[in-house]
Amino acid sequence: MSTVEPGTFGIRDSSDTVALRVMAPGMIPTQRGPETEAAPAPAPKPGRDRYLDLLRALALVRVVVYHNFGWTWLPILFPSMGVMFALAGSLMARSLKRPALSVIRGRLRRLLPPMWLFGAVVVPLMLLAGWGPRYDGHPGWWWGELAYWVLPLSEPPFGASLHTFGGHLPSSWAEQICVPLWYLRAYLWYVLLSPLMLKAIRRQPWVTLLVPLALAFVINSGLVDQSGRLMQAATDFTTFGACWLLGMAHQEGLLRRIPQYVVPSVAPLVLMFGCWWLLRSPVDNPRLGHDLEAVPVAQAIWSFGAVLLLLHLSPSWEQWPKPLERFNGVISLLNSRAVTVYLWHAFALVLTEPLIDPLWSNAFFYDHAQWLLSSHWTPLVIAVPLICLAILLFGWIEDVAAKRRPRLFPYPRRAKGRRRGR
Repeated sequence: MSTVEPGTFGIRDSSDTVALRVMAPGMIPTQRGPETEAAPAPAPKPGRDRYLDLLRALALVRVVVYHNFGWTWLPILFPSMGVMFALAGSLMARSLKRPALSVIRGRLRRLLPPMWLFGAVVVPLMLLAGWGPRYDGHPGWWWGELAYWVLPLSEPPFGASLHTFGGHLPSSWAEQICVPLWYLRAYLWYVLLSPLMLKAIRRQPWVTLLVPLALAFVINSGLVDQSGRLMQAATDFTTFGACWLLGMAHQEGLLRRIPQYVVPSVAPLVLMFGCWWLLRSPVDNPRLGHDLEAVPVAQAIWSFGAVLLLLHLSPSWEQWPKPLERFNGVISLLNSRAVTVYLWHAFALVLTEPLIDPLWSNAFFYDHAQWLLSSHWTPLVIAVPLICLAILLFGWIEDVAAKRRPRLFPYPRRAKGRRRGR
């Protein structure tokens, strides 16, 4: 999941214009005093791009809603993962103006401590629930795979079916909680390969953009064995690699060189192709219908087309448009705690089950509010304050990782005397 960093979006260099005068022989140039010498005005420091902040916040909200309801149309409406990888690719390209090794080290510093804190809570819980060296029948491999909880070059291991703590949790609770970890694995590989990807996109932009899509077709053609950790990482890389590269191309200004009419003309065709590929794919669960996230090629194509359109629009707001000013607090909070929200939202959703189940034994709720207990909205309503609690308990690690002053709840305060919406 992509990390959030304040900074500038596109700095323009300015140079002074020097006028040369040809002086007659014997003329002595008049020196200009400090009061008359025109000093170059300092370039204003660009602020955050609020449009990108809005996209990141929408992506996080969509992920939480999708994992709660399982609505298969949500990834089509807004392909969150493609958007998050594109925004991360844009930030990575901007940072690579510095030495690549220091940039990679900084990205790892931002990514790994939140994951380590997450593992410090989840791994002991799994051990208490019966997870251990003999869980999968390969004790030696188990101890070695624990290293992925330190550096997620592959997906960290977890117990697919564990004890339920007295029946209060489903047996798959660990698997549900660890769902977000695939994003950290994919993000890590993108970061490590970004210096090479940036060089490639500067030399051959369109060829480089299409390479991940071509590899997605090859890997999912049925000719390649997709089992094993290496192929899991390769599948994620090819599914969202084009989106990461689009973010890089956007930051480099390559997309602005395309005539304005090209993207609105081509992107809908790409989306139609992705939709066609999805509809022609077999359905795993007829009750749910076609699920974009279960068809990697269709997801790669659809995400590419949608991200291409979103980055083409890219109004680059330094200030919020008035209709969006009221949401500044929530959007800023989500951007400041993006990794925390992404890592802990599944944990919050799992915890709603033991909080709701006892209410079925309450006579009042059983007689008058069964509709409330069985509603899919109830877990979401309960999960939101639990996510806020996770921000309070664990979000500060993002500030420490970014070398900022730790804050418990970084909700921006409104200036005194300023009314909402003004």
